[in-house]
Amino acid sequence: QVQLVESGGGLVQAGGSLRLSCAATGSIISIDTMGWYRQAPGKQRDMVATITSSGRTNYADIVKGRFTISRDYAKNTVSLQMNSLKPEDTAVYYCTVVASTLQTALLMRNYWGQGTQVTVSS
Repeated sequence: QVQLVESGGGLVQAGGSLRLSCAATGSIISIDTMGWYRQAPGKQRDMVATITSSGRTNYADIVKGRFTISRDYAKNTVSLQMNSLKPEDTAVYYCTVVASTLQTALLMRNYWGQGTQVTVSS
C-alpha cells in the first residue's frame, strides 16, 4: 500500500509563510496526481492544490497567487509553499495521492495522509 508522511505544519502569524511536504512510500508502481486538501473545523474538506504526473497544476481560487505546489518525481514527494497566509487558511491540511501499487496492479487508488495542522493567527 501507500504511506504518506506529512510535515511542515505549525503556527504562523498572518502574512507569514509555511512550507508543507509530503513523502509517499510503499509498494508504489506509479503515481498520477498528488495534492493537498484542507479541512477547517465544521467545514468540508476542500481541494487546495493538485499536480498531475505531467506537471499540470490546479489551485483553488482562494489560494491562487499565494500558494505554489511542486513535486519531486524521483522522490515521490509533493510540497506546498504557502505565502501571505491569512487566518482563514487555518485548517488541517491533508496530502493525497492517486497511485497504483503492487497490490492494486494497474488500478489507481486514492490515498490520504493523517493531516498536519496549520494555524494562522491574526
